Amino acid sequence: MLGVTILGNNSALPAFDRHPTSQIVTLDDQLFMVDCGEGTQLQLSRYRIRWGRINHIFISHLHGDHYFGLPGFLNSISLLNRENDLHLYGPAEIMPILDLQFAAANSKLAYNLHFHPLKEEGIILKTDRVQVSCFATKHRIPCFGFKFEQVKPPRRLNPEKAISHEIPANFYERLKWGEDYTNKKGEIIKNELVTDKGIAPKSYAFCADTVYDEELIDKVRGVDLLYHETTYLKDLEERAAARFHTTTTQAATIALKAGVKKLLIGHFSSKYDKLEIFEEEAKEVFPNTSLAIEGVTYKA
Repeated sequence: MLGVTILGNNSALPAFDRHPTSQIVTLDDQLFMVDCGEGTQLQLSRYRIRWGRINHIFISHLHGDHYFGLPGFLNSISLLNRENDLHLYGPAEIMPILDLQFAAANSKLAYNLHFHPLKEEGIILKTDRVQVSCFATKHRIPCFGFKFEQVKPPRRLNPEKAISHEIPANFYERLKWGEDYTNKKGEIIKNELVTDKGIAPKSYAFCADTVYDEELIDKVRGVDLLYHETTYLKDLEERAAARFHTTTTQAATIALKAGVKKLLIGHFSSKYDKLEIFEEEAKEVFPNTSLAIEGVTYKA
């Protein structure tokens, strides 16, 4: 299963009960945080997301609405006695900022924080289940988007066959990931006997802040779910370009040309109190578009 839970969908300023950018990407049983704007801790609590399952955080760039919530989050999970290692991916300049803040407060994290600086496009994380890569976007400062891909989707369990082979229920999850079962007699029950091939691997791309850029098309081509910023409505295309942001129809055009299956739009300017028109404009170009609404999980 691949899902994206929106914690913050606004741009620079929090407004109209909308918060700066932050998302949780769920791939099977793993949680990944993308950006960490102000208010992220409160949003995690509001939507009952288990902090302890977040082991990887990805920061797109160093504008405050994308990372000002990070120092507080890192400190809070330390106060909650986190022991598991945490991996942080982001611009190299973020670590001196964090080090200065923690040094000024004489704070020492209770867990190991591993930092992975984003230097160039390419794969930045790969496990037996998921691959994450980064790609550059065109913004006022260095900025990266992220692509999440399932490497190995789970197989489909056939409960009747599992029961007939006397496989205990507590082993079912391991069957889904391709393991064979060895019974008490030492007999090996091959995985293929009790499971079927799963669905095709899923993919999600997060396009961080960017001007309209057709170079992104190949980088997000064919993903199941694409998040693209839409800071402004289409009548403010010149303002969007001047501020290195995108409009509704421009984001929808990228989705259309990239052949993605579904488009999520967000990063709304605080000048707008209503959002329905954003979806209407984007759907004129790419019908399968949804607003990125806080607290909602969008599944691919």
